[in-house]
Amino acid sequence: MRYPILSIDSKKLKNNIEVIKSILGPKVNLVAVTKMFLSEPEIVKIYLETGINLIADSRIDNLKKISGLKCQKMLLRIPSFSEAQDVVKFSDISLNSEYETIKYLNRFAQELNILHRIILMIDFGDLREGYFNREELFSDIEKIIKLGNIKIEGIGLNLKCYGGVIPTSSMMKKISIYREKIEERFDIEIKTISGGNSSSIYLAQKGQLYSVNNLRIGEAIVLGRELAYDKRIEGTYEDIVRLKAQIIEIKEKPSIPIGETGLDSFGHKVEFVDRGIRKRAIVALGKLDIPLDSISTLDEDAIILGASSDHMIIDISDSDIKYKLGDIIEFKLDYSGILMASSSDYIDKIIVNEV
Repeated sequence: MRYPILSIDSKKLKNNIEVIKSILGPKVNLVAVTKMFLSEPEIVKIYLETGINLIADSRIDNLKKISGLKCQKMLLRIPSFSEAQDVVKFSDISLNSEYETIKYLNRFAQELNILHRIILMIDFGDLREGYFNREELFSDIEKIIKLGNIKIEGIGLNLKCYGGVIPTSSMMKKISIYREKIEERFDIEIKTISGGNSSSIYLAQKGQLYSVNNLRIGEAIVLGRELAYDKRIEGTYEDIVRLKAQIIEIKEKPSIPIGETGLDSFGHKVEFVDRGIRKRAIVALGKLDIPLDSISTLDEDAIILGASSDHMIIDISDSDIKYKLGDIIEFKLDYSGILMASSSDYIDKIIVNEV
């Protein structure tokens, strides 16, 4: 086996999906966000085996990979003009907030003889995507319903991703009122109310989603935590994903550089603490693969000192583990760590069953 590798436990992943599904209940459709794994088909298949029927990703190129899988696909990021044709071709539903873009989607949907469904996003204060002005929303809906190949599937909101705004029960009530007003004013059915992401799970646990019938969940499934207050979800695993790298050098060396120092290879001035001679392991992993602030060692006594593009230096002096050349060091990753490791062409991905 070639290292480094990203290990994904399929049984633990399935367990977490089932736990989240039980929290949401039968009235809320769990949209599985698989962008942490770049929607790799073999991993997406694990999601589908649990009965998931809608896969979501923010990149249309990732949805292209799973075009052959029998499931609905949702594009999370607001489409651009340049990708409109692919959006219609490779996603069944897209999130939108601009009428001119929706016209582009309609144009290509006509050419392909496809009815493309959209969810109109409403900004509830996080200040990322979505209509902030209600009259602008209503004005656009009036024009959208005249487009022959676009269907308004629903309305949605997104929170906690940019402004850090935590979803509340009052927001869930408010978007339900939006639905009522749109249906009454335009005589159309708003089938879906998409009430956010993993930060809305705590409201589901409290029974406060109200008319919301759709949540877009990625991080909570993979990391076993809700995002509003960063609390562990009971019954889930937090170690579905592990990064493993191989030791390529073990030496005892001083803890501060010798000689005049300047900036490192990334243009930063690095501060060092003199702790004397320390035993250090180098693993074949670096900043080219993953940001250092997104990972930590499973061995709490093995301390990451730093890294260059391709070499990570770890102080193993205080560890009870007697590391030797060729041994494997395992790492825990946060959301950004998994995302970056999945994106690296230099890290192999494997699926395991370790429960």
